[in-house]
Amino acid sequence: MRRTCVVLTLLLAGVTPGQAQDRPPAETPQPAPSGVVISPVLTIDSERMFRESAFGQRVSQEIEDQSTVLAKENREIEAALEAEERALTEQRATLEPAEFRSLADAFDEKVQRTRTEQAAKNRDLNERLDSERERFLEAAAPVLEQLMRNSDAAVILERRRVFVSSAAIEVTDQAIDLLDETIGTGVANPED
Repeated sequence: MRRTCVVLTLLLAGVTPGQAQDRPPAETPQPAPSGVVISPVLTIDSERMFRESAFGQRVSQEIEDQSTVLAKENREIEAALEAEERALTEQRATLEPAEFRSLADAFDEKVQRTRTEQAAKNRDLNERLDSERERFLEAAAPVLEQLMRNSDAAVILERRRVFVSSAAIEVTDQAIDLLDETIGTGVANPED
């Protein structure tokens, strides 16, 4: 009875018993190279990928250095303005009210202008960071596509947006290694 069911199943599938025996065995999947995740879905932590890549570390260091310079400049400006304010306050007793008011208004305008200029410098730093992140993601796209091909994946999802996943499909470390090999720091000639 069992043999009849098997033969009937093969005939319904369009395979005669002789053909079934002539077919080569199904290919067994080849093991993945060491360290390569094989999965149709991968996850990645893009923030960590940027932060820990050579490109991201270079950008972070440059922004930090420029922020330090800007903070020092802000402290120097603040000290100079405080000294100017003290000097103006000391002159108040010796000046006519209208003259003092004119000097005080000019000082207030200077303070506002300085604040606006320094805030613009800070915004420029933030915009530069955003611009470098965009540049990184553009450069990372073909590298991530290669990672997908190597893993037989159809999609890479942002890990922070996935409710639950296996740690086995998380490929941030592999992405960082591949990015460092491929785009490095993102500077054409690091000697510059």
